[in-house]
Amino acid sequence: MFTGIIQAVGSIASMQDIGGDKRVRLNTADLPLATVELGDSIAVSGVCLTVIEKHSDGFSADVSGETLSRTGLGNLKKNSAVNLEKAVTPTTALGGHLVSGHVDGIGEIISRHADARSVRFSVRTPASLARYIAEKGSICVDGISLTVNAVDGDVFELNIVPHTLEQTTMDGFAVGTQVNLEVDIIARYLERLLLGDDAAKSGASGAELSRAFLAENGFASAN
Repeated sequence: MFTGIIQAVGSIASMQDIGGDKRVRLNTADLPLATVELGDSIAVSGVCLTVIEKHSDGFSADVSGETLSRTGLGNLKKNSAVNLEKAVTPTTALGGHLVSGHVDGIGEIISRHADARSVRFSVRTPASLARYIAEKGSICVDGISLTVNAVDGDVFELNIVPHTLEQTTMDGFAVGTQVNLEVDIIARYLERLLLGDDAAKSGASGAELSRAFLAENGFASAN
């Protein structure tokens, strides 16, 4: 688990094709690795990766076909900047929100403009994720815990303060930039829970939830 509070900005040192998937080597900049052991997890722009080898300047990890298909890691090149966060410990301050490092989909930056000293971004999310995103709720964008300022259909807005711009990769986001999205883990589990016994049926995903379903099961009025 992670908190979405970025600890360092590193970079891709190399991306190697191996047996149909990839092995990535990362330079971790000033991220302290003294306490990191082989098998530990590190979030790389929101993607939970397992350390398989440590180097003097970073670590290596394998990236499966599943991860490549659901995230933007496969599009990164040598020297691409990435947000880094080590897994939480019992003493870690929960400054952001609970983040699993399991990316739900890829969004796209569709606008960027200054707002006093902050920057406002609009992000288009895959339609399948829109129902999990709520105004003033939490979302993880490229590993960064952020607050949703507004939602309109499949587009949500973010207001990013100077500190976040300086300490993450967000200052490099432009119109067309693709970003890894992880929705609030509580929303995902709540949707599954609301399915009740229907969750055991083949094909049940949560998309079947409707006002009629919620009313039938006592979660909403029929009108």
